[in-house]
Amino acid sequence: MIGQSDDLATLKTLTSTLNDSVNGYREAAKDVHSNEFREMFTQFADDRSRCSADLQAEVRRLGGEPDNDGSTLGGLHQTWLDLKAAVTGRDDKAILNEVERGEDYLKEKFETALNGDHLTGESRTAVERAYQSVRAGHDRMSALKHGLEA
Repeated sequence: MIGQSDDLATLKTLTSTLNDSVNGYREAAKDVHSNEFREMFTQFADDRSRCSADLQAEVRRLGGEPDNDGSTLGGLHQTWLDLKAAVTGRDDKAILNEVERGEDYLKEKFETALNGDHLTGESRTAVERAYQSVRAGHDRMSALKHGLEA
């Protein structure tokens, strides 16, 4: 069924992107100096991990095999983040800027999926649930970043 194939491809892409987010938040939590940010990043990683598990369950329901790792692009983003961190000295503001940039990317991926016609029924519902977490995380990171700039 073509719709199911489209759903599977979209779900796998979003799952990989969520896994990138989990990895990014875990790395940021290790590198950040602020205990408040560390706790928040850990909570976001845990939340994104739950969202990924939900999308993986939907992939299995459709008969697919979910990807458990992040995307190649996410790996490239992590390499860039490591390089930038080495140059900037891993200060909290630089880390927060990178986290917020990742949130922009993640939010855009989910919005593209939801605005397209590639998701149907239960798959769309699962993505919409995950998007609520993505949007809330994005908005919180954006507010923190802009609060530091003020």
